Amino acid sequence: MSITSANHRGLAVLSAVPPVPRDHPPLLFVHGLGHEAGCWRNWLGAAADAGFRAHALSLRGHGASGGNVLTARLSDYVRDVESVMSALPKPPVLVGHSMGGLVVQRLLARHRVPAAVLVAPVGHRPAIGSFLSVLRRHPGDAARMVAGATLPMRTEYLFEGLTPQEAAPLVARCGPESPIAQHQLLLHRPARLPAEPVRTLVLGARDDRLVPITDVRRTAARYGADLHELNGIGHNLMQDRGWERPFRLMVDWLASAQVRA
Repeated sequence: MSITSANHRGLAVLSAVPPVPRDHPPLLFVHGLGHEAGCWRNWLGAAADAGFRAHALSLRGHGASGGNVLTARLSDYVRDVESVMSALPKPPVLVGHSMGGLVVQRLLARHRVPAAVLVAPVGHRPAIGSFLSVLRRHPGDAARMVAGATLPMRTEYLFEGLTPQEAAPLVARCGPESPIAQHQLLLHRPARLPAEPVRTLVLGARDDRLVPITDVRRTAARYGADLHELNGIGHNLMQDRGWERPFRLMVDWLASAQVRA
């Protein structure tokens, strides 16, 4: 499946179009802290093979997108996603990973969408659990976060099934994160709940070393979401060995929930 790249108002967008489109809403993938659109390549191709038009953007200052990452706020990331949403012919299913899951939560308070999928999401509460998890393993990394430096994207934080050699090129694609947005993750207030309930799926990893599964469960409960917890896979469910399992759970859920364009 071919994945194409385009520029939308300064934002880099990857897209995959199925050979025979079906009556599905488009999927729009939102990456997490320090990542970029390319982290979704596995799921983009698989989504197109399943009949979905699928798109992933790089938030401002990430990957090939323009903009200054050092001054970006979560509200700026929300506007980035809104800009790409406005260019799609139909409202998309929003799929957000980690910090991107928090961005999606904020979008759900502002827009009606067919459904949402939160993948190892930063929770609706301040991410103190994530900070403590980092502090226990690498106190220096926690100190860097407090000082405004980007949390290093270590293999052990992101992956459970990949070897360091396999993970190295994926980690190398990660870049700096906004110190403002990073601090906001630790201090943010919960997003408003949608005016009307939105069908929501939450995917979590019990072996996640960045977002504790207890936080994932709380977020799922807040949104009345269906929750799937996976073993043997790390924080980056869309890139780790076994990424097909959570992807298939998402596609099967979209079918069972009868999510339509």
